[in-house]
Amino acid sequence: MKQNRTSWLAAAGLGAALAATLWSNRRGSYSLASRVVLITGGSRGLGLVLARYAVAEGARVAICARDPEELERARLELAANGAEVLAFTRDLTDEVEVRTLVAEVKQALGPVDVLVNNAGIITGGPLEHMEQRDYEESMKTHFWAPLHAMRAVLPDMISRRSGRIVNIASLGGKVAVPHMAPYCASKFALVGLSEGFRAEMLRYGVPITTICPGLMRTGSARQAIVKGQHQKEFSWFMIADSLPGLTMSAEYAARQIWNACRRGDAELILGLPAKLLSLAHGLAPGTTVNALSWLNRALPDHGGDYGNVRQRGYQSESDVTRSWLTALTRKAEKQNNELGNHPAYPA
Repeated sequence: MKQNRTSWLAAAGLGAALAATLWSNRRGSYSLASRVVLITGGSRGLGLVLARYAVAEGARVAICARDPEELERARLELAANGAEVLAFTRDLTDEVEVRTLVAEVKQALGPVDVLVNNAGIITGGPLEHMEQRDYEESMKTHFWAPLHAMRAVLPDMISRRSGRIVNIASLGGKVAVPHMAPYCASKFALVGLSEGFRAEMLRYGVPITTICPGLMRTGSARQAIVKGQHQKEFSWFMIADSLPGLTMSAEYAARQIWNACRRGDAELILGLPAKLLSLAHGLAPGTTVNALSWLNRALPDHGGDYGNVRQRGYQSESDVTRSWLTALTRKAEKQNNELGNHPAYPA
């Protein structure tokens, strides 16, 4: 009897897991075909992968970023099979440039149907080395830039009572991770902004979806800003970003993000580790933060005065970051236009 009960529970658990997977993978009815899709930070990494899927579905796509050469490489790839793709060099932290961008997209392709706020930066290192500049840049990129973009596209969406907005936040917008204080603080702000807009925009038929991914193999680690003991800091970040099981591919993430957009979901937390950590934080926030303080003890210590210097990941390479441990991220770098050394901000 006991064995039968155990077998029944195991079967029920497997069935529930399968049902949950099928439910999360459902596509939804909102098609991207012929839609005007604007993706910020669309020249590389996750933004470029999202653009590939949108183009494949027949969307008319506009991408924007800061680096013109990087943008042109991405545009040529996306338009290779005749797709309608525009690329704009813009500083998204400037409200005037964002409004000009949306106006130019509207003139060339039509009003924006889908906005994906994806542009981002990462600054990693011990708290002792984080300066006001680091927090300000993160807030400008992760809070103010999405706010500017949403305010620019929403009047047309509201008048049509149709549209979609996707804000790419992070697990770091749910749970503060050690050595990433500016990043996490700004992503927390984005989560609150995104949820607040959704609560008020649903009445107009404009769902706003908040995406909180865990670690993804986008290839973007080399563009991160690192402070402290630069090589050690970059090593742990690069390895964590590369481990199978702990991380997900950018392609998997992009498929799930577009499905959530089509369904008009409120929120999507991507990756089992991210879901478990977010759940733990929701149930026992104090205990979770205290547990993360023990993780902090295992991370590199501050690096003295030189630790205040900002370096890019590609400037902080070591034998460890060039080893087999990071092979999956190296592969993603080549696939997702991440190999150009184009810092978004001067060091």
